[in-house]
Amino acid sequence: MKIATTLIHIGRDTGRFEGLVNPPICRASTILQPDLASFNAAASNKQQNLYYGRFGTQTSKLLEKACCELDEGHGAVLFPSGLAAIAHVLRTWAEPGSHYLVVDSVYGPVRDFCENELRRLGVDVTWYAPTSGKGIKSLMRPETRLVYCESPGSLTFELQDLREISKVSAEHGAITVADNTWATPYFFKPLDSGIDISIQSASKYLAGHSDVMMGIAVSNERCWPMLKRSSALYGNAVSPDDCYTVLRGLRTLGVRLDRHYSNALQIATWLSEREEVSSVLYPALETHPDHALWQRDFQGASGLLGVEFVPSVSSKAVDELVDRLSLFGIGVSWGGFESLAIPSHPRRSPFAAPRGSLLRLHIGLEDVNDLLDDLESSLDQCIRSAVASRDIFSDNTT
Repeated sequence: MKIATTLIHIGRDTGRFEGLVNPPICRASTILQPDLASFNAAASNKQQNLYYGRFGTQTSKLLEKACCELDEGHGAVLFPSGLAAIAHVLRTWAEPGSHYLVVDSVYGPVRDFCENELRRLGVDVTWYAPTSGKGIKSLMRPETRLVYCESPGSLTFELQDLREISKVSAEHGAITVADNTWATPYFFKPLDSGIDISIQSASKYLAGHSDVMMGIAVSNERCWPMLKRSSALYGNAVSPDDCYTVLRGLRTLGVRLDRHYSNALQIATWLSEREEVSSVLYPALETHPDHALWQRDFQGASGLLGVEFVPSVSSKAVDELVDRLSLFGIGVSWGGFESLAIPSHPRRSPFAAPRGSLLRLHIGLEDVNDLLDDLESSLDQCIRSAVASRDIFSDNTT
């Protein structure tokens, strides 16, 4: 089946639930068995069987199965948030004296976890350039256990060559982990490129309505036993109500992402022609330095992008722009139906030149012409007037 059809039919069991199109919300702590033999059988594989509410109910197990099918993996584990999924996977393979390679453009809270928790556990972390590709071989050590990827990178949107990275990692016995929240399995399947574990924040596009916190890790057969065991040991559990909401969101994931992509590409193209804009950080644009890699690996692009302004536009001007926008909400996260805008402040990286003032946009499902009108009006009133009058100067301008 094509993925649009798959999204409609996975994670359902009309036979078990007497024809219900959507599986019901099954809440439980204690789950009774008809006899001791059945109890022992359920206990033998808690991750799959109905045994105790902490290991899931019918609702959560259907979502795990759906996510596993989407990513074409061997097993899936649900977590209370995307960061919880990432932190759990990183800690699972952590041992004193081990070495991790983590991409320098990583999501900020993941960097904090690596710098604090992993180092406290005795893990040596090396940050590598997102453009490394097979060049990552030079950073490998005998004790390298894990390589962490995020493609595109958080805030700066560099793409990584996951095929080359996973190939080199496998040759050195290290596992590869990738955050795939931006694309979702609808546009890209990391496991097809050799990645061992694909992670995404289901709070974003999978749920799609800005009302759920959840993370998902999908593993290949090689890493599944370790991931399954550690998940049970740490006692991770998610709400069946949230699982139901994410299952419902999956049904419209395709049509929503197609609209996010269409709207974002139009807006990115329009912004790239504005005189105040230095560059638009969106891999689907032909001007993006990693566009060829995006064409090779991805089937589309989501609604999240970055806008870099020319040096004469200060961070104060970008702040004023955000306040002037009427259709773009101001808030963290993204992936819901609504458009968002916040100033972006990536850390200074040794692997990239300093950038001008940045704006992060999530392009939602509104009519694209309304969004364009809002952006144009706000840009004309704020940034263009600031540049023309030189009332607001760049932070680096004397």
